[in-house]
Amino acid sequence: MAVITDPKKIEQVLRKNVDAVYPDFDSLKKRMMTGKRIRLYCGFDPSSPFLHLGNMAIFKKMAEFQSLGHEVIMLIGDFTGMIGDPTDKKAARKKLTREGVVKNSKNYKDIAGKILNFKGSNPAKVLYNSKWLDKISFKDLIDLASNFTVQQVIARDMFQERIKDQKPIYLHEFLYPLAQAYDSVAMDVDLEIGGSDQIFIMLCGRDLVKALKNSEKFFLSLMLLPDESGKKMGKTEGNAISITDQPDELRRKIMLMEDSAINPVFNACTDASLEEIKSLDPIGAKEKLADTIISMIYGKDRAEKTKKEFNRVFIEKKLPSEIATVKIEAESLNILDLLVRTRLAPNKSEAKRLVLQKGVKIGEVIQDDWKKNIEIKKGLVIQVGKGKFVKVI
Repeated sequence: MAVITDPKKIEQVLRKNVDAVYPDFDSLKKRMMTGKRIRLYCGFDPSSPFLHLGNMAIFKKMAEFQSLGHEVIMLIGDFTGMIGDPTDKKAARKKLTREGVVKNSKNYKDIAGKILNFKGSNPAKVLYNSKWLDKISFKDLIDLASNFTVQQVIARDMFQERIKDQKPIYLHEFLYPLAQAYDSVAMDVDLEIGGSDQIFIMLCGRDLVKALKNSEKFFLSLMLLPDESGKKMGKTEGNAISITDQPDELRRKIMLMEDSAINPVFNACTDASLEEIKSLDPIGAKEKLADTIISMIYGKDRAEKTKKEFNRVFIEKKLPSEIATVKIEAESLNILDLLVRTRLAPNKSEAKRLVLQKGVKIGEVIQDDWKKNIEIKKGLVIQVGKGKFVKVI
């Protein structure tokens, strides 16, 4: 596939949802205008099995470069995932096993393949950083570490917070940026893409490429997707919207997003222009966003089906056409036990909170007494929040 050098298309790729370009916008644009193929990548540490809207925004940007004829690499951090990225973490991550990270990443390519093209004349590649990091000797590690200072790493905000709170900082966390930086060297890349919270680590990769290869490595940081409070949407924060959810659940979460969070997601995850986004009212924007994302991941037919189901439950106030079922032999149960037994709450503490906040309906009646015993009957429907239902059989 020939590299496309259309200035307008390059401008669009380098501007839309982009927070910053290093060393600068003009240098990367000039490089892309030469028609020489760029090798670019983004790394994904499999800390959990699901991918979220923030990951989708990165896949979308990688796909834009791919459409211009550039070489795209999806890097699975099966080595670095065992360490865990300390970025924005107030305590050390729990270390994972190789088996755990490989299991977590099992479906990553299939999900990314809804947006990236792994076939055709310019297929994206999937690589694993254990291929080179497993081979690093202690001597190699010392040599690589000599390119960075303790001051560089310890100056990071989360480490300063831990020092202030007298919490430990482990040496393996210091080595994480070094391991990721070496990925750029091992793959001999021209460009790295990541969220704006990854700038420090991407700078480390840029510095290491300069030191070991005496060549220029660009990186492009994308805007973070904020929730209604302005916090980053992410797995650690617990506010991420998973694109691996079932389509009905994915639509429900998008439709229940705060209005202020819609435009950034729309801009990051779709081809819509800012003018088109601004022309939509909040409900219309949410509907179109849900239609677009679900269509990309699951197809247009599933997107249309979820729309009808959402309207049935949330607009017409009817029960879902399909409800999960559970068999309970007991004649009666305390409401907290019932919520845990039906898996509508993970534990009694959470069940109690849901009841006290009047977030539980049983047989269409709002419940507010956490001590109440519920008579168990076949066909009894239990609802938690706006979209979780279970029927007793």
